[in-house]
Amino acid sequence: MAEQTNQDSTKSLMEEIGITDREIANRCAFLELGEKDIKELLGIDPVAEAYADPVIEDFYKHLLNFEETRVFFQDRQVLERVKRAQKQYFARLTRGNYDKDYIEDRLKIGAVHERIGLPVKAYLGMYNFYLRNVAARLFDEYKNDREKALRAFLSLLKVVFLDMGLAIDTYINRREQLIGKQQEAMRELPTPVLRVRERLLILPVVGVLESYRAHQLTEQLLESIGTTRAKAAIVDITGVPVVDSRVANHLLQTVSAARLMGATVILTGLSSQIAQALVAIGVDLSQVKTTVDLQSGLEEAERLLGYRLVPAGDKARSDQLHP
Repeated sequence: MAEQTNQDSTKSLMEEIGITDREIANRCAFLELGEKDIKELLGIDPVAEAYADPVIEDFYKHLLNFEETRVFFQDRQVLERVKRAQKQYFARLTRGNYDKDYIEDRLKIGAVHERIGLPVKAYLGMYNFYLRNVAARLFDEYKNDREKALRAFLSLLKVVFLDMGLAIDTYINRREQLIGKQQEAMRELPTPVLRVRERLLILPVVGVLESYRAHQLTEQLLESIGTTRAKAAIVDITGVPVVDSRVANHLLQTVSAARLMGATVILTGLSSQIAQALVAIGVDLSQVKTTVDLQSGLEEAERLLGYRLVPAGDKARSDQLHP
């Protein structure tokens, strides 16, 4: 296990996200980023080096005007370190050679921003600010050759959009990993099948109910029905935020399987949103007993089992009349 963890930690972000050499070539081709663009960008590299400092200063002044981004740079030393790193980042845009090392470096930077919680809109806003400032400086630098300024800017635009795509990939990858871990943790949570009374079971379901977990819960319920010889089982989904068509169909199969084992399943806790969604996607629940809440489900189950609740006062009077 330790060896596997070590291997995972050394896996590059490109491998983790699934970006191959072919994928890099396809992205560049889609953006029409080619040799002519590289030549244009190398031609303006000295200019880019000259405008790097003022653009970075203006950019961080802009960031510090907003509370949601200012919170990341309250430490002066951190701010200066980030400025230096940002200068290197922008400088790399005009130096050509957009190879695997370049891609890996961009992915790492995107991963860092995602890890510290920088919003995607702030990350994309950074590119917007940079491009607007650079455009003004390029057209000022080449005011006697505006066609050259436009060519250089369009070439820069292609590289920036390559970077933006990579940044978004890292955000999506990290969020998918987080969701995956949460789902795995949810799957490992025990969901007990509770025996309320003779021949009556309750299965309370809480959290996201996706196909794998629905299958697990079905197995638990059917096994408990067989063990306890239950005649009624309540599946309470009050704590489930969303039920899609696949999970709904799985619940229908559970009801049918329980019926074959001699038990009636009562589905309780359907919210109005889930009910409307199931109707909209055409899920047929006509063969399923449903109630609005757990209390109603218990009353229905007790009726099916032949139980009758009698208030204590009524029972006392009955005992007096029939000693």
